Amino acid sequence: MFNRILTLPLDQQTSIFLFGPRGTGKTWWIKEHLLKNNPDTTLYLDLLDFALYSNLSANPNRLESLIPAAFTGWIVIDEVQKVPELLNEVHRLIEHRQFRFLLTGSSARSLRRKGVNLLAGRALTYAMHPLTIQELGDNFNLTQAINFGLLPKIINNPDPSNYLHSYVQTYLREEVLQEGLTRNIGSFNQFLEVASFSQGQLLNFSEIARELSINRLVVANYFDILEDLLIAIRIPSFNIRAKRKVIAHQKFYFFDTGVYRTVRPRGPLYTQAETEGPLLETLFLEALRAINDYYKLGYTIYFWRTIQGHEIDFVLYGERGFHAFEIKRSDQITSNSLKGLQFFAQEYPEAKLHIIYGGNRKEYHGNITAIPFEQALRELPEMLK
Repeated sequence: MFNRILTLPLDQQTSIFLFGPRGTGKTWWIKEHLLKNNPDTTLYLDLLDFALYSNLSANPNRLESLIPAAFTGWIVIDEVQKVPELLNEVHRLIEHRQFRFLLTGSSARSLRRKGVNLLAGRALTYAMHPLTIQELGDNFNLTQAINFGLLPKIINNPDPSNYLHSYVQTYLREEVLQEGLTRNIGSFNQFLEVASFSQGQLLNFSEIARELSINRLVVANYFDILEDLLIAIRIPSFNIRAKRKVIAHQKFYFFDTGVYRTVRPRGPLYTQAETEGPLLETLFLEALRAINDYYKLGYTIYFWRTIQGHEIDFVLYGERGFHAFEIKRSDQITSNSLKGLQFFAQEYPEAKLHIIYGGNRKEYHGNITAIPFEQALRELPEMLK
């Protein structure tokens, strides 16, 4: 397996939330760093175990009976969103028994929906993402990453397409139905396909609602479901001290290139450019989010677009710095490809400007640095620190 960058403060007394989409490696990380090294001082409770799930969902107070009286190690509850009411009991046990919990989840929606607390600040929150180029090292393959994504089980999988189709069926459809997030799974399936055409695009709920012949509020709720299940991201527009009027809509992305390609319909009526256009942006966004979280850099990720059409794919803003990234598939830098960054520099001369492109060497165009795509992925931690 691969050495993951994620680190958790296992030597501290504070409890921990570890959120991440299903299949990103949360359970593996726990088994590798806790169960493997400290099997006698770790209590592991997997809510995907139906017997345990049934027992605790019927009576969350039974949790205390599963913990030895003098236990001082970590209590892991995997997929805690399956029984949201457990958090009230966890909260009580932290307060009165000083137990330490490591809680994993692939959805925060059911936790909020049931009105339970997220331990009122008594647990640190961390995120697990798909693999990064730093974790894969020499095993990284750009073509494979673009086509099939970077979920751990994709790497070295002899049939990645079949795995992704299974993943989409179980995670994006069955889990939505099982958790009662929507009663109309047929409508939601249609929505998933339409949502895939919004990858890397501005969201327009009204337009999607007209296409699906459903209410705009239903569309908005469906996008909330995708985001709450951690399988989609909405990026806000950057407008801090804006001089030009900027677009107020959000941009939308599925969290992984492989998941996006699997959901997106393909066929003779869809061009390859239409399907593959957003893939490099998606892959770069995956890396930005992972590096930002794992190294605790504290950036907020935005995009920038003026009403005149000048655009930057990603803007990172925070105490550590101010960066603008434009992603281009072309292997040549032209004056046209630099225009967005040049306009952004007029508005924000403080920003560091980067164009990430398909060439094979670094280039410098005034205050804009052009970096080959794979090189940019490898250098991203140093660029952002």
